[in-house]
Amino acid sequence: MIRKNPYGDLPVVHPSAFVDPTAILCGRVIVEENVFIGPYAVIRADEVNADGEMEPMIIGAHSNIQDGVVIHSKSGAAVIIGARTSIAHRAIVHGPCVVGESAFIGFNSVLFNCTIGKGAVVRHNAVVDGCDLPDDFYVPSTERIGPGTDLDTLSRVTVQDSAFSEDVARTNNSLVEGYRRIQNSF
Repeated sequence: MIRKNPYGDLPVVHPSAFVDPTAILCGRVIVEENVFIGPYAVIRADEVNADGEMEPMIIGAHSNIQDGVVIHSKSGAAVIIGARTSIAHRAIVHGPCVVGESAFIGFNSVLFNCTIGKGAVVRHNAVVDGCDLPDDFYVPSTERIGPGTDLDTLSRVTVQDSAFSEDVARTNNSLVEGYRRIQNSF
């Protein structure tokens, strides 16, 4: 469902993107080309700051927002999802937040008030809160990363991690084409 927010902003979805009919996109959301947005995802840009302003939520080209993902923002802050990025099932991305290009955010992970570097991998059930992660950084499953975390104790993304992330992105790009082809038949 594509709908306006209370301020009259309507999402802008590139014609080559696929948004599942059960997903909700509300307000100042920009979906770039060849993006897959899965069932029951919610991307909601409807809060403003104290000055009545709101930054957009941008979903970069060739990215995928999988089933049940929630993207929202506090006080109109921006959320930017870089190109070729995967946000896996039931993850929460709460702005202010920037997720770099070719990143992978795992199932049920939570991002808040953070920047995730290009090519980074945040595995399943992890939390990144109030901390910026460098490019090609690896967060293990169930890890909690915050302002007091010593990032030097954690590893970098391996070749296997990158291959997995690229495979997920490639698979979801194929789904865009397939679902767009049959979208008027269901």
